[in-house]
Amino acid sequence: MFLLHQLASAFVSLRRNVLRSLLTMLGIVIGVAVVITMMEIGAGASKSIKKSISNMGTNVMMVWPWAVRTAGISSGSGGAVTLTEEDCQAIAEECPSVEAVTPSLSRRGLQAIAGNRNWTPYTVYSGNENYFTVQSWGDPESGRYFNAREVEVSACVCVLGQTVCDELFPGEDPVGKDIRLNSVLFRVIGVLPRKGANMMGMDQDDTVIIPWKTLRNRLSRSGGGATTSSNSSETSSDTSDVYPTKSASTYPARDSVQAENYPLPVRFNNVNQITVSAKTPEQVPDAIAQITQVLRRRHGIPEGGEDDFIIRDMSEMLKTMTATSGLMTSLLLIVALLSLVVGGVGIMNIMLVSVTERTREIGLRMSVGARGSRILTQFLTESVLLCLLGGIVGIGVGRCASLVIAHVLRWPVSVSIGAILLSAGVSAAIGVVFGFYPAWRASRLNPIDALRHE
Repeated sequence: MFLLHQLASAFVSLRRNVLRSLLTMLGIVIGVAVVITMMEIGAGASKSIKKSISNMGTNVMMVWPWAVRTAGISSGSGGAVTLTEEDCQAIAEECPSVEAVTPSLSRRGLQAIAGNRNWTPYTVYSGNENYFTVQSWGDPESGRYFNAREVEVSACVCVLGQTVCDELFPGEDPVGKDIRLNSVLFRVIGVLPRKGANMMGMDQDDTVIIPWKTLRNRLSRSGGGATTSSNSSETSSDTSDVYPTKSASTYPARDSVQAENYPLPVRFNNVNQITVSAKTPEQVPDAIAQITQVLRRRHGIPEGGEDDFIIRDMSEMLKTMTATSGLMTSLLLIVALLSLVVGGVGIMNIMLVSVTERTREIGLRMSVGARGSRILTQFLTESVLLCLLGGIVGIGVGRCASLVIAHVLRWPVSVSIGAILLSAGVSAAIGVVFGFYPAWRASRLNPIDALRHE
């Protein structure tokens, strides 16, 4: 009951000079609006970054060939053939934390032709039947994905991204139709769901995905210069059988110990990359340790030797981008809080003016028995009420500003309940902090001197 009486009294006091009260609240309104806007922009940016990385897979790991050092000479990153199809199979069978694994080959600059239309996708990717699970593509927009049988027989089937689909088959369903890649005819069996651009700005829908053995065995023959070919026996010419050029080997055959400890790389059987997904993001470190152990054993790397492969996961990128976004949001929040402090100084100034103007009123209340604590509570309530009203208006202005920015600039924004609660709490705190001194000064007035004040 006492609190309601104090609030009613404070509201009546603020209504005595409406314009001055509104101008006093303006500093708090601007400060809170800036806080809300900056926090929602920061939250939207963080959400956009996390969504972009989630599209790439937070539980995804990439295994790449690394440098091999022989007699003190380093081959450089990816300068040696170190990853094979058998490595993929071993990872899938021997790593319990791994959900799916796919070899990956890619090729750029391949022109896709359909009828009288053509388009050059940004990249033609390839993998096995697990590729779409590893890359978190979800269910196809239409059609289906290729299966293990089609991968094994190097079937000429493909799945199109939305951008390629729009360019080659505008307004049509491409499933069941044919396209040509480097003069090789492919049947379209599915269309990928739309993903949009990733955080590096690359259009993830500008792609064609085919079985990896098809890229290795068919496109390499037709176009020349592919990333890999099939094997040495397939690339030998027919004339070599008619006119053999083989001569007796001058080197002794390798024994089983040499073959085990120093395996020779198999030409044209390598893959550019192995992409692996862990069962859960929390199992990524365990999966990395298991993959490392399997590949070191398979590649005959002795204890203490340098790995001829490297494993990267998305957690490092996620931490870096989240930290950067958090830092920028914190800096913007500090600037916004400084504007709130400026608004608080304005509250203190106006409350001091109010105490001076109402000195006779204060003296009169004290002369009829009002205690100093009641006077302090009255002015403190007015200060807090003024700040809270400014905070409420500022929250509405900040939300409207965020919506305008999202509509006009197309920036990602996200409603931040924490920012709203923080703004309300900070507004009340500013009312208490900057209103305490004027209220304390009013409570310390001498009633006789206050009644004599003109």
